[in-house]
Amino acid sequence: MSTTNRQVRLAARPVGEPRPTDWEHVEEPVGEPGDGEFLVQVLCLSIDPAMRGWMNAGRSYIRPVEIGEVMRAGAVGRVIASRHPGFAVGDHVSGSFGVQEYCVSDGLGVTKVDPAAAPLPTYLGTLGMSGLTAYFGLIDIGRPEPGQTVVVSGAAGAVGSVVGQIAKILGCRVIGIAGGEAKCRMVVDEFGFDAAIDYRSEDIRKALREHAPDGVDVYFDNVGGDVLDAVLLRLARGARVIVCGAISQYNSTEPQGPANYLSLLVNRATMTGMVVFDYADRYAEGIAQMAAWREEGRLKSLEDVVSGGVADFPDTLMRLFRGENHGKLVLKIAD
Repeated sequence: MSTTNRQVRLAARPVGEPRPTDWEHVEEPVGEPGDGEFLVQVLCLSIDPAMRGWMNAGRSYIRPVEIGEVMRAGAVGRVIASRHPGFAVGDHVSGSFGVQEYCVSDGLGVTKVDPAAAPLPTYLGTLGMSGLTAYFGLIDIGRPEPGQTVVVSGAAGAVGSVVGQIAKILGCRVIGIAGGEAKCRMVVDEFGFDAAIDYRSEDIRKALREHAPDGVDVYFDNVGGDVLDAVLLRLARGARVIVCGAISQYNSTEPQGPANYLSLLVNRATMTGMVVFDYADRYAEGIAQMAAWREEGRLKSLEDVVSGGVADFPDTLMRLFRGENHGKLVLKIAD
């Protein structure tokens, strides 16, 4: 074991896209666990669009990362020292360990994972927060019924790809919106969507009229901006819109909002924000169901794993905003 813990800390609050100067790379001694604690060697980091929001000051669904603090990140790792009765050396665990090589934990919010049942990156994607976001957002808020039309933006991403697959399992017609021919082909061929719309080369409104002639019953939004506005114009009566993310706006320096929100009134539709932490007491339910679907071959996992070190975190994060990731983006920092 190394005696040095490399970390990435927030040095400044970004204006627009994060820059290299917004990060501080720090080395400090590896911590020793006290009574009721254990030491984790971090193996894989979850790279998520939500990280951009966590870097901003101000009120949100979770406190911001403070200047000088280790950047918040979900991760999987291995227990290498323990003075906690519930965690033994050799256990593999998932938790919010941050962008660093080692983390001392008291076990709060940490769950054990089984690398024999699924690859470790899958516990950050389909069997982790991304999958749980898709599961509870679609089923609890979207309430899809067999035969209804479900549209998903960010369809090739960690959340969107799972949303579409669950909707298909539930008997829905599913249309994905993604950027680029390769992603659209993957959405249909690999994940089983009925159709895909390339927002980079197609007129979204025209394509929705073709693929959803009777309107959109459920829209799971990961993108916001112009894509959200286009879908709002195609809502069916009583449609449900799930607001999960708005990656197109995270680096914007100007306030934005939907121009076509009155479609909610006309169509007696609802638009509801979704934060996965609200379902913490039901995580086991969601993971068990998705693990079963995965075992049956009905739910596919796709992890885009980048190998490197914690120093590669800033550039890896920007892959999300450049649209370079396919599925769940993971930074692997140790074997």
